[in-house]
Amino acid sequence: MPAASWAPLTPAERAVAIEVLTHGPISRTEIARRLDLSAGSLTRLTKPLIESGLLIEDPAPVTTAAARQGRPSQPLDIVAESRYFAGFKITADAVYGVVTTLKSDIVADRTVPLHTHDPDQVADLLHTMTEEFTAAFPRLSGIGVGVGGHVDSRADSRAGEGRTGTVSSPFLGWRSVPFADLLEQRTGLPVVVKNDVAALIESEAWFGAGRGLDRFAVLTIGAGIGYGLVIGGQLVRTRDGDHGIGPRWIVSQNGPLTPDGDRGSVVSFLAIPSIRYQVRAATGRDHTYDEILALAAAGDPMPARVLDEAARALGTVVAQIANFAMPQKILLAGEGVGLVDVAGPAIEEAIRANRDPFAAPVPLETKISDFNDWARGAAVLAIQILVLGRPEV
Repeated sequence: MPAASWAPLTPAERAVAIEVLTHGPISRTEIARRLDLSAGSLTRLTKPLIESGLLIEDPAPVTTAAARQGRPSQPLDIVAESRYFAGFKITADAVYGVVTTLKSDIVADRTVPLHTHDPDQVADLLHTMTEEFTAAFPRLSGIGVGVGGHVDSRADSRAGEGRTGTVSSPFLGWRSVPFADLLEQRTGLPVVVKNDVAALIESEAWFGAGRGLDRFAVLTIGAGIGYGLVIGGQLVRTRDGDHGIGPRWIVSQNGPLTPDGDRGSVVSFLAIPSIRYQVRAATGRDHTYDEILALAAAGDPMPARVLDEAARALGTVVAQIANFAMPQKILLAGEGVGLVDVAGPAIEEAIRANRDPFAAPVPLETKISDFNDWARGAAVLAIQILVLGRPEV
């Protein structure tokens, strides 16, 4: 039997739970300050959360200066193992699945080849993987799925809030496929499906590089290009957010061509298929992306030239993000960020060239994300929406 979810949280209870989830262990004093609550109101809100098993009083007392002035208080924390969540990343040739705790720590993972893109058969495969996960983790409470493409919202009468699940994905050949419904019917568990880039960004904002930041931007580099901006702890959402802006984000009208014939966009400069295409066109030889990085690092002229152009384009894009979004940090993530290790100086030079000389340095962090990270991001969506009831905006 699927694990039962908690009773729906009120908006005030949800706010408290999110503070503890993303900042805990955290003192009641700090929660009250962050949410502008009185001590009595906070006690009233936390009592049912503790009784339900969602929160726990950490046995280690808070030892801040403020706490030492009075009676030491016990910080509140999330009971990480009270529920588990499955996250799946669907690619063109494989499904990557993970199980996470309520704090998004991965406790199991599995990768299965994908031999068909038929929606029903893909749903059957994820159902089988979910059954295996549930056998090991009986308190599995929900499923998140990340997929490249556009995902439409749907109404969820049970939760009374926005959920997502109808997928249009060019690389899977799907058009308006109700994938969340297909998987829910098979598993009996609530399912959230979102664009994979949005899922990764949400995960980094809550539990990763953007944790605790007010303004945080993510640029993903891989088979395609993804971008997202977090303001006030929430991902900025638009109707066009998962249609993909990379092909229309022009860096130079004189830039390289993509395999599809587009010129000068972020995709043409940075996407892995575009870089491989450029090297193949120049040398007549096909190389993997890792091989191209190694050849450039060793001084092979043509791969080095292609990656130098890519690095300068990346520096320009990072500077544009910093200039217009003014984030506290920019995270570069995905399978393609090995470019930073090979061509870091060219990236830095391009950033400086496109920033005011008196502007503050761009706080830049890189993370080579494997597909389990993307699957973890999908699990975080399930945590957000299915457990805490975070509404779509």
